[in-house]
This record gives sequence, C-alpha cells and structure tokens, in this order.
Amino acid sequence: MQNTIDIKLSSAGKKFGREWIFRKVNLDIVAGQKIAILGLNGSGKSTLLQALTGYLTLNEGELTYSINQEKIEGELQYTYISLASPYLELVEDFTLQEQIEHAAIYKAFFNNLTTENIVELSGLAAHKDKYIKLFSSGMKQRLKLTLAILADAPILFLDEPTTNLDATVIDWYKSMIANYAMHKTIVVCSNSIKDEYSFCDKVITMEDFK
Repeated sequence: MQNTIDIKLSSAGKKFGREWIFRKVNLDIVAGQKIAILGLNGSGKSTLLQALTGYLTLNEGELTYSINQEKIEGELQYTYISLASPYLELVEDFTLQEQIEHAAIYKAFFNNLTTENIVELSGLAAHKDKYIKLFSSGMKQRLKLTLAILADAPILFLDEPTTNLDATVIDWYKSMIANYAMHKTIVVCSNSIKDEYSFCDKVITMEDFK
C-alpha cells in the first residue's frame, strides 16, 4: 500500500465513567511521520493509542483518516493499520506457523513475504511447530511485533513494544523497524524507554492532554 494516509484528532476526549482519561487532544499525524507518545503507567497513553486506531470510540471530538485529503470511512480505516499491543491476544491453540498463516488471511505481508520468510525473520524458526500457549511472554511479544511490522499496511501502532524483551531481542526489534518499517507512519506508546522510540522524529507526553 502506498503510504499517503494522514490521521487527525480534533478536540478529542475519552472518559471511563466520570473520569476523563484525556481531553481536548488536537493531533495531526502526517504520512511517514514517526511519533512517540510518552507517559507513566495509567497516564492514558494506551487509551489514546486505541482511540487513534479506532478501537475505542471517543466521547467527544473526532478521529479522521484521509488519503490525499479525501476522508476514509471508519469501517475501512483498519485496512490501513497494523498494531502490536499487550492487550491483543494470539490464538493460543495455533502453532507459530498457523498463526502467521491465519494473520495473512486478513492482511497481506509486506513485499509478498511468504510464511517461511516470516518465520525466519521472527527469529523463532526453531519453534515453528510449537503451540503458542507454550511460548514464553517474550516469544509471544516477538511474534506480535513480527506480524505488525511486516504487515502490508502504511500505519504501524506499537504499544510498549519492548515489554518482556531482553537486550538481544530489543536489538532485533530495532533492526526490524530499520529494515521493514521506516517507510511507514509509526506511532509508539512508551514509558520513556528510549530503545522503543529512538527512531521517532516527534515526541508528545500525556501530561499535555490532562
């Protein structure tokens, strides 16, 4: 997909019960931009990310996706995004290979990468026939990142991407971004862990939206 999608939040607010998580958020994300959203645990950064993906409905304001200034209807927005997040579940009864094949049904992979290519790039080839329910938390996170980064979608959302990753795998993550995602728009939520967003050209903090 050609990366020409812009995202705009206008006077956006989200609350749970009577508590506002954020309010009056005005944010323009232009095609190809790399943005980090920083904040402590509980600051609302994951909620903001979910609102940007359309996963959560805003209580006030508007989310707009546009291509060449033409608005993209809400039900089509998901076709342009991929996401790796702690709250996204893998299919525990699938093997690694089956999970990759299942993901490909819904969204093709970048550059027509094959299942075998994806397995190799994940660094999990030794486990391709293992059930995901037997994976460690670090292996699951590595698989989530692989599927999101390599999806053929122009916008990549990453929520605390180095969660459960050791130093070696963090280097793998940074290499995957450098080799397969720098042509994309990227939004990263982070607890200010520099390794997660060192490639970003803009940084915002949740305190700006309280």
